[in-house]
Amino acid sequence: MRVHAAGLNRADLLQRAGLYPAPPGVPADVPGLEFAGEVVEHGDGVSEPPIGARVFGITAGGGQATEIVVAAAHCAPVPDGLNLVAAGGVPEVFLTAHDALRTQARLEPGERVLVHAVGSGVGTAVLQLARAWGCPSVGTARTEDKLRRAEALGLGTAVLAPRDLEPMAFARAITDAAGGPIDVTADLVGGAYVAADVLAAAPGGRIVLIGTLAGGRTDLPILPVMSKRLTMYGTVLRPRSRDEKARATAAFDDEVVPLLADGRVAPIVETVLPLAEAAAAYDLLASDTTFGKVILDCR
Repeated sequence: MRVHAAGLNRADLLQRAGLYPAPPGVPADVPGLEFAGEVVEHGDGVSEPPIGARVFGITAGGGQATEIVVAAAHCAPVPDGLNLVAAGGVPEVFLTAHDALRTQARLEPGERVLVHAVGSGVGTAVLQLARAWGCPSVGTARTEDKLRRAEALGLGTAVLAPRDLEPMAFARAITDAAGGPIDVTADLVGGAYVAADVLAAAPGGRIVLIGTLAGGRTDLPILPVMSKRLTMYGTVLRPRSRDEKARATAAFDDEVVPLLADGRVAPIVETVLPLAEAAAAYDLLASDTTFGKVILDCR
């Protein structure tokens, strides 16, 4: 692949800090879990996608480069109307969001969806997919600005997350604002938010744990989990097997790429910086002020 663009993700910040080492066989000093670009060469026995095809996809690392070798099964075609640089911020967040909502939680039209950190890359993807599938959405963020920007994307109910979070009060604020309990939660924050997820959940609710911005531990209220018959899932793309990633990519190609093609969902881009300014891009993402994706132009 000749890489045109690669999105930044929180995992890249962890890898830069030495807290998320690359798996065996992946460059230890070249981060990047997603890319968009052009096929320039095939491996033995590979003929699809064809040379010159515009594709995007996921990788276990090395995406923030000018060229990368990837499995054909981990790529999907970029719709004709989608800019290749903007497309570099699509795969990791939309694959994660689709896998969380559809593959794990089995989201159905009309079910109420809650997403924490709604202004993040995955958060904006969850919001847009919920809207496209006819699901009312509830989003939380710690700033009014991010909530207002999310409302412009179609967020149905905005809830400001307090700095000092008390799970019961936060859960009540969510369900009161939403007009009822939550069927599916995409939790990108972790920590005490998980306890609030349990308390805000509807009977039979599903909670998908995606991130740990607020910490990797919480006091879990077990009785509500039992009485509501809740299901919790954990999801990370990077350590999955080659076949698992291929299945996730195929599902993304089947259900999400058509939505990108007709404009029902789109990459939300905070800014694009050249690859030579990667350090500034990382600092911007770490500032927690961005809405949507920071993308590196690798051309």
